[in-house]
Amino acid sequence: MSRQKASPESVLVKEPEKASIDKLEQILSRESAQPKLVGSNGEEILIPESVYSLLRQIVHAMASGQSVSVELHNPELTTQEAAEILKVSRPFFVKLLKEGAIPYIEVGKHRRVLFQDVITYKEQRQVKRRQGMKELSQFLQEEGFYEEGVCEIAQE
Repeated sequence: MSRQKASPESVLVKEPEKASIDKLEQILSRESAQPKLVGSNGEEILIPESVYSLLRQIVHAMASGQSVSVELHNPELTTQEAAEILKVSRPFFVKLLKEGAIPYIEVGKHRRVLFQDVITYKEQRQVKRRQGMKELSQFLQEEGFYEEGVCEIAQE
């Protein structure tokens, strides 16, 4: 199996930590310069954007009272694992591969896809969906199906 939990349990915010988590969320949400980590010995290191983005998501979830767990992914996924990430059936995912929507390699009789390629496809699909909703909303407004301002949410 390519996916593993970093720990067997999810992390929940304990009551004594709540105030610190809330303060951390406030700081992370307004931070505009590249943040840095300061070690106990005073050594400083800039936090890479990918780590900072994940940290913001984790802290926001914890401040909202959600439990958090980390899921690790190998760079190569089976078609079943990739289909689960996209929330589609494996046969549909294989059809996407055959159509060339996502690159893959063959290992024996099995197909493998790169995690990054699956995430890129997922992001592109989301952009296309938003664009389609925006176009549909504009068309319906132009045709008079909606009052002025009702479709503004789809256009954002």
